[in-house]
Amino acid sequence: MTLSPTDSLVSAPPATTDQPRPEYPRPDLDRSQRWLNLNGRWDFDGADAPGSIVVPFAWETAASGVQRTWLERAVYRRSVTVPEDWTGSRLVLSFGAVHHHAVVRIDGSLVGEHTGGYESFEFDVTAFLVPGIPSELSVEVDAPADKRAIAHGKQRSIPRDDYDGVSFTPTSGIWQTVWLEARGRTYARTVTLRGDSLTGIDLVVETAGDSAAGAVVHARVLETGEAVELRADASGHAAGRIVLAEPRLWSPAHPELYRVEVRVGAEGDDDGIDTVVATTGLRRIETRGEQLFLNGERFYMRGVLDQGYWPETGLTAPDAAALVKDVALARELGYTLVRKHLKFEEPLWLHEADRTGMLVWAEPACPSRFSDEAAAAFEAQLPAMVERDGNHPSIVIWGLYNEEWGLDWDIPGSASRAAAAERAYDLLRALDDTRPIVENSGWSHVRSDLVDWHYYEPDIARWRDAVAAMADGSQEAFPVRLGPDFIVDKSFYASADFPRTGVPIVNSEYGEGFTSLERAWHLRWETQELRRHDRFAGYVYTEFADVEHEAAGLLTTDRRAKDWGGCIPADVNADTVIVLDLVPLRAGADIEPSASPLDLVAHVSHHGTDALRTQLHAAWLSAGAPVDGASASSAQLRPDASSAEVEVVPFELSGELRLTVPAHQGTGRLLLWLTDAGGATVARAFLDAAPVEEPNRRGARTAG
Repeated sequence: MTLSPTDSLVSAPPATTDQPRPEYPRPDLDRSQRWLNLNGRWDFDGADAPGSIVVPFAWETAASGVQRTWLERAVYRRSVTVPEDWTGSRLVLSFGAVHHHAVVRIDGSLVGEHTGGYESFEFDVTAFLVPGIPSELSVEVDAPADKRAIAHGKQRSIPRDDYDGVSFTPTSGIWQTVWLEARGRTYARTVTLRGDSLTGIDLVVETAGDSAAGAVVHARVLETGEAVELRADASGHAAGRIVLAEPRLWSPAHPELYRVEVRVGAEGDDDGIDTVVATTGLRRIETRGEQLFLNGERFYMRGVLDQGYWPETGLTAPDAAALVKDVALARELGYTLVRKHLKFEEPLWLHEADRTGMLVWAEPACPSRFSDEAAAAFEAQLPAMVERDGNHPSIVIWGLYNEEWGLDWDIPGSASRAAAAERAYDLLRALDDTRPIVENSGWSHVRSDLVDWHYYEPDIARWRDAVAAMADGSQEAFPVRLGPDFIVDKSFYASADFPRTGVPIVNSEYGEGFTSLERAWHLRWETQELRRHDRFAGYVYTEFADVEHEAAGLLTTDRRAKDWGGCIPADVNADTVIVLDLVPLRAGADIEPSASPLDLVAHVSHHGTDALRTQLHAAWLSAGAPVDGASASSAQLRPDASSAEVEVVPFELSGELRLTVPAHQGTGRLLLWLTDAGGATVARAFLDAAPVEEPNRRGARTAG
């Protein structure tokens, strides 16, 4: 489907209930047979705030009905009645996320408390609830305005963060679904699945309840019937492996998933069996030297940064359809990976990525100022992140700190800050050794499985030269604008000890432009320069959709396409792209009209699985002519010029394709398309010809 500025792009299913977010929130860990959704209107007690709030929307959002910023404390209350047919079951109260500190009570009795605004958590409340009898559930929430020592990502703080210019409205209170589940008297508290062996599913179950020690665990793959029986040890820990006779691997092209039914119960207790269905896939992500491999095949990361905000609901998706739509939109824009920025996204979104084959770079929120307290708060999130999300095959990279936020932009000059980054890496590696880890995204690496860099440069010629120098190793540092008048050079590396070769290099933030037209122009030309250099293992464009004042998105805040000036992002991010030996002049005028023929030199960057025999063609179109319509009929379009054929090998920039295009003295659009040996179009690009006036403007960084 071709995107236009008026497309809503993916239709949402009709609403079936007035309850907000009515769907079961954990399709990847399914207990939807016996659950009770507690979303909806709750009583709300906050200073000068309305007497009620709509859960699960943060109290700063319009959707909550409160819309109060800098409210630091409030109490939620509602009545809860457990269904009578849950009698005899264990009752578990679950929270998707509450920012920042939550104290939970039932009928005034303390159930438990939790600190950490992005983590999911639960309490066994069997002792507090009686089926059929109403009880009062209350949640007291503290959400400090001064967030500098807590994990808060892009939420604005008072006092302000150093990066306040790229921060947004805070997200406070209950901002993910709240629900109750009925479980067996002995139940699976966690189910951990890993499929990186590619031959079977490694399984770990932690049991809880009446008879956790010695509990019998039956695990069966629903698709194949293959099973294993385990017995928990004295601590309730059970581990084993389900060997698959005919394993089907998960990949973006073939997102094969396995559902594992886990049944837990004491021996002979047939009436109290606990059942949950967990989902995973068989896939292996690894680094080999400077290259990335998925299931043993080399792949190139083509990603987009997504901050996961919506106009009326903040960090909470307005409905399940919005989460599904975002995954589909990223794919339609040509991306194969989403870097979900500074946020544990909902399991529904991750499940959709699993189901449709979208790769994910997942990362937690950061604090903003360094202290022992802040580092400990950051590290405290990591077990919960891996426990909740580690089963998802779509997650192929774990991120940690971002741009030294929470490390005072000073890893190279501070042994304690460098040690904090290394400690976070070691902790995450101990929790999950199946994925590459980036300890500090952007620069100043001390211990990382990827060398990633964030670089914003408005001048295409400077961008081209810097990218080439970073690719050949002659340049390690690049300028970073940390404030309006504060520009410093940042390096890939924090010390001389980090290896200069042998680690994959990816650009994980780039993009420029004041208008949507300029941003699309930068997307075209900056991406082609990254594709020019085979040493790089991928890129992540900034960004997917606008957020509040930050207009850096390819899409608007409500996920509509912008005016891209003829650019088709899916062409820019395709397996096969045309790389031109040309420095363009400006947006809307890549070249000037000329009375002389135009000599063009191009190459091909190809990341498919097979070699191609290719030929480049060019034809003049009228100014602003739609490129997609032209290329759809390019087989019938008469070229004004064609190159000789060139063999293209995967992951190696091709040799030169040369052609001379007839003169075109007026404004116009030069369509370029690449055909394979069978005449099919495999890549396309274009050049706009128009008179040029030198703009008197400076570029500025718009995301972090």
